[in-house]
Amino acid sequence: MLDISPILMLSSGGIFLLILLGLNTYLFKPLLKHMDDRAESIKSDLLNAKSNSADVDGMLAEANNVIAAAKKEAAMIREQAFNEAKETADAKLEAAKSDIDTKYSTFIKELSVETIALRESLLSSMPQFTERVQAKLKSI
Repeated sequence: MLDISPILMLSSGGIFLLILLGLNTYLFKPLLKHMDDRAESIKSDLLNAKSNSADVDGMLAEANNVIAAAKKEAAMIREQAFNEAKETADAKLEAAKSDIDTKYSTFIKELSVETIALRESLLSSMPQFTERVQAKLKSI
C-alpha cells in the first residue's frame, strides 16, 4: 500500500537541507546581523541622547545662572539710579528751600521797612486827620 522510495526520500531530504542552507546563508544570517546592528545603533543613540540631555541640563543651569546674575545687576543698577535720583531731588529741594528762605527773609525785611515807613507816614499825617475829623464834628 504504501510505497516508500528511498531515492525520493533522500532527494527530498537533500533538497530540504539545501533550502535550509540557502535560507540560513541568504536570509537568516543577514537578518540576524541587521537586527544586531539595529540594537547596537539604538544603544549608541540612547547613550548619545543621555549625554545630550546632560549637556542640555548643564546649559540650562548656566542660562539660569546668567539670568540670576543679570537680575542682580539690574537690581543694583536700579537701586543706584534711585539713590542718585533721590540725592539729586534732595539737593534741588534743599536749594529751593534755601532760595525760599532767603526770599522770605528779604520779604520780611522789606515789609518791616514798609511798615515803619507807613507808620511814619501815618504819624506825620495824623494832625491833618485830626483837623478834618474835628471839622466834620463841628459841621454836624
